[in-house]
Amino acid sequence: MASLGKITRRVFLIGAAAVTGGIAVGYYYYRRPYPNPLEGDLAEGEATFNPYVKIAEDNTITVIAPRAEMGQGISTTLAALVAEELDVPLEAVTVEHGPASYAYYNTEMLAEGGPFPFYDESIMAEIMRGAMGGVGKVLGLQGTGGSSSTRDGFDRMRQAGAAARQMLVSAAAKSLAVSERELTTGDGRITHGASGRSVSYGEVARSAADIAPPSRVVLKRPEDWKLLGKPQRRVDMLDKVTGAPIFGVDVVQPDMLFGTVRMSPRFWQKPTHADLSKAQAMPGVVKVVPIDTTYGSGFGVIAQNTWAAFKAAEAIEVEWGAADYPTDSAAMSARLTEALARPGGSSARDDGNVDTAFAGAPGERLVEATYEVPFLAHMCMEPMNATARLKDGVLDVWSPNQFPTMTRQLCADVAGVETENVRVHTTSLGGGFGRRGEMDYSMYAAALAREADGRPVKVTWTREEDTRHDTYRPAAAGRFRARLGADGLPQAVEMRIASPSVIAGILRRTFPSISPVGPDKSIVDGACNQPYTIPNYRVTGIEADLGVPVGFWRAVGNSFNGFFHECFMDEIAVAGGLDPIELRRRLMKDYPAALAVVEKVAEMSDWSAPSPEGTAKGFAFTLSFGSWVAEVVQVSQTEAGLRIDKVWIAADVGTALDPGIIEAQLVSGAIYGLSAAMSQEVTFADGKVEQSNFHDHDAMRIHQCPDFEVAILENYHKMGGAGEIGTPPAMPALANAIHALTGKRIRSLPLSKEVSFA
Repeated sequence: MASLGKITRRVFLIGAAAVTGGIAVGYYYYRRPYPNPLEGDLAEGEATFNPYVKIAEDNTITVIAPRAEMGQGISTTLAALVAEELDVPLEAVTVEHGPASYAYYNTEMLAEGGPFPFYDESIMAEIMRGAMGGVGKVLGLQGTGGSSSTRDGFDRMRQAGAAARQMLVSAAAKSLAVSERELTTGDGRITHGASGRSVSYGEVARSAADIAPPSRVVLKRPEDWKLLGKPQRRVDMLDKVTGAPIFGVDVVQPDMLFGTVRMSPRFWQKPTHADLSKAQAMPGVVKVVPIDTTYGSGFGVIAQNTWAAFKAAEAIEVEWGAADYPTDSAAMSARLTEALARPGGSSARDDGNVDTAFAGAPGERLVEATYEVPFLAHMCMEPMNATARLKDGVLDVWSPNQFPTMTRQLCADVAGVETENVRVHTTSLGGGFGRRGEMDYSMYAAALAREADGRPVKVTWTREEDTRHDTYRPAAAGRFRARLGADGLPQAVEMRIASPSVIAGILRRTFPSISPVGPDKSIVDGACNQPYTIPNYRVTGIEADLGVPVGFWRAVGNSFNGFFHECFMDEIAVAGGLDPIELRRRLMKDYPAALAVVEKVAEMSDWSAPSPEGTAKGFAFTLSFGSWVAEVVQVSQTEAGLRIDKVWIAADVGTALDPGIIEAQLVSGAIYGLSAAMSQEVTFADGKVEQSNFHDHDAMRIHQCPDFEVAILENYHKMGGAGEIGTPPAMPALANAIHALTGKRIRSLPLSKEVSFA
């Protein structure tokens, strides 16, 4: 990893310069545009105008949507941004992911990484956002995550379409010998109304590409949008319903071999003894090779087919090293409890004087609670896989990944080639949720490709390998207390939250020469930055290393802090004799966007009406990824157990570019959160993950799925994300509904440990 470490240290120094506005080289790299990666790979008769648009002589228009399509619809929305300004219907464009390139950097993914809540628009907060976004550009970080893709592409991709259209109009004006002002565009043609003459985009594309891009473009006003703001037909849907080969597991290359891996079930440990003879002698097996990377150690099998590889991996006789971390779930839970009891930690919010407030008047009420959540696996429907070929010094990687440039960089190091000699072909993802932001499955494919004599190797993990070698949503615990005034409102709230650090874990696996700087915001995200006005309010994060690899999981820290924060707010409401929504009305009065979604979901769910016998409702709110989301869950008691009848969701995303996709993502996120709340957990024994497949880490089934009613608001002046925002409120809303129905206050997940679901 030596060469990788040097590269990484250099780019991080440049990133630091962008943040501080310091050395000239940092400013230079921040200002300098990256080259257009499409220019070197154009087909005959094809022209490119910028990294996002290609047009061929036959009028084929290709839009590059360089964010991973994992079912969230981003390829449709990004293409619509370009098509809107290019003045063509969405069905007139072909959409591709495009190559791994620094030109496709994501600034918004890092912009909210500072310590300021989304609603803080102070000068310091805005400076930090600009600086953090600048780091994304300096690092050339091409990535999909943080519900950032639409926010990042909103201006950039519209400008790409508008610039291309302006260049096409200029070329057409020369061709037709008329003024540009006399020309109009529509449906891929440029028309001179006075004479009736017209040319297609394709006819002038080559000459237009030679024109210098405009320094300034005028974008359409929202009232003039034809595509944006309206539901669009998904550009990937036909391929999906017809079974087109678009996913990583579908990759087929000539003369292809097949492979799998068997890695140590105890994280970071190496084999102490191994006998490969039985595996190597099995029919169809080509080679069994050791693997040793920053992700773990084990063995890879290369075979003539996937089944032979699977059976050979099972036949490897191996003993693994002992775990150097707590070996079972009870010991891990104890370590979290110990961390909470230790003084100190990183204060993420500290309003008023909490210590003085808790020494208040004796007549005030004190509410105290301890919460805990388990590790969770991602459980993508498509198991981890990648295909790699190392031939003539060039490494090709076909990978369903969320970070193409990082995949290129780390696979280059594994294969022993220069980064510029790696080509990453990003396929559609059969589920991502943050898991495919990791590099292990691509790196293992690159490692096996080194041993395949120039032949491509498709490396597919078994479901069991996938489940037991995830980068898990962290386990976490929280200790909470509140002092209530005579009016039932909290006068002081203190929250202490302990969890492993996601950032430290990612750096250990990807860039081990880099040490994390400062506290990990994800430990307190969803607790420290919520729009509640409480006079004395302190949130502290405590890093507690449990030795288990943790990573980004849908909604990250909001996924567990949403549960902690909103269940505790429900406890405060009950203890203070207040309706849970009335409590929010009073505490959120300074935040109109929050108050509006609370009022909307109360209206939708008829919250104030008495619930029928045997039913109850629970409420929760979370501001995450720039969007304000309130949810109400209704449950009922049946002979077979509790049933979730209906979920109401109100979300303010600022600007809704495609309401249909946003609604689908809100429902998807809520189902993901409800699944986790109901029954999911990852447990440990002897240092190993006990779960292995969907039978013991199951998702909500169709017969359990409730009805949904969704309202999308556009009140806030900044755009928010959509892919993760439905997940955080779903868990506490369900738990709060169960309390309202049964009187049980369940403070740990999964809920199935305390109640049964139908």
